Amino acid sequence: MAQAMRPNSTTAGSLLATDGKSHPLPDTLLAVTAVLGAVAIISSIWPGLHLLSSWTGLVGILTGAYGQFVSETTRERFGLILGLGASAVGFFIGMAHGGLFGGVIG
Repeated sequence: MAQAMRPNSTTAGSLLATDGKSHPLPDTLLAVTAVLGAVAIISSIWPGLHLLSSWTGLVGILTGAYGQFVSETTRERFGLILGLGASAVGFFIGMAHGGLFGGVIG
């Protein structure tokens, strides 16, 4: 069990990659999912912005799901879950306020 006591020096400068490698696609998907989740949950406060909150929430759910599929480290998955949760809450509140096409079609 000597490896358990050995410090992991490869992660000193890395915020998202715990294996010391670069992960540009999962990191980009994490950032996009986090931004979309924030927009979805903030815009869901106002019922008149249901189109914005429902669409950004839906796209955030899709990018977060694909990010989970291609992620390689625990830190990436943790951030993606936070973004996915915010996207889902914004999406569901936007759907309750009028949905994806409420007032535009039909």
